[in-house]
Amino acid sequence: MQMQDQPLMNVRLRRSARPAVLALVAASLLGGSLLAGPLLAKDPARGDLSGVIRSMPSRGAAPAATSAPGAAAPATAAPAAAPVPDDTVLARVDGAPITQRDVRLAMEDLADRLPRVSEENRQDYVLSYLIDLQLGSRAAVAEKLDTTPEFERKAAYNRNKLLLDELLAHEARKAVTPEAAQKTYQQTLRDLKPEEEVRARHILVDTEANAKAAIARLKAGEDFARVAADMSTDPGAAKSGGELGWFTRDRMAPEFSEAAFRLKPGEISAPVKTQFGWHVIQLEERRTRPAPSFDEVKPEVEAYLARKAQQDLVLNLRSKAKIERFAPPATSKDEAQTAPKPPANGGAKR
Repeated sequence: MQMQDQPLMNVRLRRSARPAVLALVAASLLGGSLLAGPLLAKDPARGDLSGVIRSMPSRGAAPAATSAPGAAAPATAAPAAAPVPDDTVLARVDGAPITQRDVRLAMEDLADRLPRVSEENRQDYVLSYLIDLQLGSRAAVAEKLDTTPEFERKAAYNRNKLLLDELLAHEARKAVTPEAAQKTYQQTLRDLKPEEEVRARHILVDTEANAKAAIARLKAGEDFARVAADMSTDPGAAKSGGELGWFTRDRMAPEFSEAAFRLKPGEISAPVKTQFGWHVIQLEERRTRPAPSFDEVKPEVEAYLARKAQQDLVLNLRSKAKIERFAPPATSKDEAQTAPKPPANGGAKR
């Protein structure tokens, strides 16, 4: 059973998770949309980073499978083509150039909305989109659609949004320095409490009777890996011998962890029932979990610094501004009766 593939793993990333953190870093450093609402959802604390570090897979954990058993080896990737310079002209529309820089910016803007095709086809798709964009925008200007109040409101909104994105990206770049990352890492390590972890292997079967049969074979002297390969319904058991690698209590189903952490090295458990079936567990080792190295958690540390700097910036901007919010006017007699009364200061609040 591979640590990252098994359904047994009840991974609870405390307050954060690697995919979310990495998405945040990408959005922050590439100027993605990070509006003030989500930024202020929670004031960051060093404990959040501690949770991420604790949730990192332990050294010596069983590695994730890179391909399905029996699958053909992946083809060797072709050498990457040299990048196209940003100022390369890829098309002209009535003489107006469209450059590689324009295509790159459009790709960043469209992101997940792009079709799942090869890089070459994606480039061609975006280039066609930019050609249509130029033609369409000219036609709209000819119809004077850019002078309407609605257009001006949308243009102002998009300008403000882009400026905020640029400001947040700028703030993240200033905050994420090697010195700040190393300092935050060391501070977080000092706050981490020692955590026990164990290394174990298991056999997963569908009935208690089969679990007892597996235990009988083990007590008769059969090799654990052999019994796991013969009896376990875990798809990876034949290859791994039921090896789970190192894990902490919170990374397994509660019933499984309770049984595993009660064992002494070399001991085999009685049948253990979880939502996945019946388990026979053998404890191999226990230790205090070693702290991850700086390089192992560097992306999470940098993402934390970027996010905190952005939140602090928005909080500071709000603290210096006079912000007034007003309840919307009631639209019917019933709504007027149920609408909350504004406070004595006229409805303004920070």
